[in-house]
This record gives sequence, structure tokens and C-alpha cells, in this order.
Amino acid sequence: MDKVTQIIGSIPLFKGLPEHQLDRIRGIAQDRFYDKGKEIFAEGDDGKGFYVVASGQVKIFKLSQEGKEQILHIYGAGNSFGEVAVFSGKQFPANAVTLLKSHLLFFPRVAFVSLISGNPTLCLNLLADLSLRLRQFTVQIENLTLKEVPGRLASYLLYLSNEEGQGDCLTLSISKGQLASLLGTIPETLSRILAKMSSLSLIEVKGKDIILLDRQGLEELAETGKLGNQSVVRES
Repeated sequence: MDKVTQIIGSIPLFKGLPEHQLDRIRGIAQDRFYDKGKEIFAEGDDGKGFYVVASGQVKIFKLSQEGKEQILHIYGAGNSFGEVAVFSGKQFPANAVTLLKSHLLFFPRVAFVSLISGNPTLCLNLLADLSLRLRQFTVQIENLTLKEVPGRLASYLLYLSNEEGQGDCLTLSISKGQLASLLGTIPETLSRILAKMSSLSLIEVKGKDIILLDRQGLEELAETGKLGNQSVVRES
């Protein structure tokens, strides 16, 4: 099994499939290579297929009428994206751009739908993957609309710790500017909140490394959005 097929087999969508089926999936995948900062698709483009990141990093985002960017997701190796538009037969609802030089696998819609027909394991994996995406979007919408920025940050750190399995020692795979956009705020506000959380011994920040010192305190912050006796004004 080559390296790319191993990557395909590691993502939730294809997990548990036998090697001969992974080989068939690899057979319909088209290798696409992008330099840093290159557009993969734009909001409104037809969803003719979906992508898997073999290497590199991809940003999914939307732009307001004023040109303000809101990052929705940042995906690294082993992540898939663009499935929802493909299987709904509609247009992509957001933009995708590479943050690093990237090797992507493109799965054409027609070939993939033909492949999954009669494959119950792959169909169930697909349903589970799309259900997870829906849950992630629901949490993100709740964070951006109902929680203040400190609560959004605490929720995100706990997400990295729990659902991505990083434990209490986190390493950010994105810049703090990108993290600010992901949380719906600005870098200056994010820096102030990180400093405040550090002074309260909730976390310790060392560059891109963040150590969770007080998990209970972070859980309370994720719920209330309040740092100490002060509530930081919500930004959007």
C-alpha cells in the first residue's frame, strides 16, 4: 500500500475498508498540487467533486459584503472537505484556499457516487462523516452567535484537547491571526484574552504551544464567557 492510499485509509470517510477497496478509491482520485495561497474553489462554484488533503493545509472561509473574512475550518493532512455540496448536487457554499504548499486528492462526484453504490460500509461512513460536520457547524454557530470571545476561545481549546486528542498540551497548527478569524474576532483582542487567561492560571502560552492548566476553569469559561469578574465584549 503506497503512502497516499494509507492516508486515504486513515480518514473517517474510508476507515475500516479493506485494502482492495482502498485501491479502487485511490484509482479514481486525481492528484492536484497547489502552491501556497492558491484558490481551490470559490463560493458559488459547482460542486463537481470533493477533496482530501494528502499534505499541506487548506482554509475554508466566507467573505462578507464588506470583505471581512470569517474562517470556517482549517484542514490538514488526512482531512476531507467539500462533500456536502457534492452529495447535495449544489454549489460550494464557501471558498477554499491553500495556506501551505499542498497535495490534494480530488474525487469526481460521478465516479465516487458510482463507487459507493452497493457499498454499505462506505455509505455508513459517509453518513457518520456528514453528521459530524453538521455537529461541528452547530457548535461553531452557537459559539459565534451566543458566546463572548473568551468563551469561544475556551471552547476551541477544549475541542482540540478532547475531540482531536491533544490532551492538555496543545500545539496550534495555525497562526494566531487565523485563530482570531476562526473565532470571529481580531488578533489584538485574542492576544489580550490569551494574556488574561494566562494571568488567571487557566493556560500557559509558549509560542504556538498552549498548556491547559485548569480544565474546570476553562469549562466554566466556555459556558459563561466571563474572565474573572469582567465580561469581555463580544465581537463579530
